[in-house]
Amino acid sequence: MLHRFDLHLHTLYSADACASPEDMVAAAKLRGLSGIAITDHNTCEGVFHLMRSGLIREDGEAVDGFLIVPGVEVSTSDGHLICLGTTLPDMKGLPAVMVVEAIKERGGIAIAPHPYDSFRAGIREGVLDKLELSALETFNSAVSMRIFNDRASAYATRRGLAATASSDAHHASAVGVCSTAYELPHLSLTALLTAIPKGGERTERYLPFSEAMKKNLGNWFRIFNRSPSPLQSQ
Repeated sequence: MLHRFDLHLHTLYSADACASPEDMVAAAKLRGLSGIAITDHNTCEGVFHLMRSGLIREDGEAVDGFLIVPGVEVSTSDGHLICLGTTLPDMKGLPAVMVVEAIKERGGIAIAPHPYDSFRAGIREGVLDKLELSALETFNSAVSMRIFNDRASAYATRRGLAATASSDAHHASAVGVCSTAYELPHLSLTALLTAIPKGGERTERYLPFSEAMKKNLGNWFRIFNRSPSPLQSQ
């Protein structure tokens, strides 16, 4: 069965995002997705929050027909790198090669998001060549310039890497703007992590102007952001 996922999004546990994990899940369900990946910047607190809430199972099975993939977007010394399928300790500032090794040791997979985006800490080609990636994010709906997605797609083709398309949503209203679908024998974390390196069916759309403005204002002025309440942080 074909299952569609948004594999790159942020909750209020990222300093530049504002929606609760539950809001992101609800938005994804409304848009007909089968699941999402929680990839907050340099923290897995959003993942742990959903584990405590019972929305992520330790065995990797879906909850009520919806799969939430644990993950994190690490700000390595070489640029941003997404870990999917597991959690990581704080590895901010470490070399990307070391982060990929840690991801593999924990049973996850590594995806390089928005490479070539010189305004958003994309990992450069010289480093990408050395990384054991499972896929490359070739379409990011919030990319600074569309040519960066074109370059990412060309690199993935040259190297034979699977491609993903993701929203990089920082607000619930942007969840599922673009996505990647996979044929899975059943909806589970193990099945999805096996499918991603083989490639999926991408739906590629850029953020509407209003969503792009919300994201940019949230990044630079923080006026859309709010911090987790003490209850959510427990």
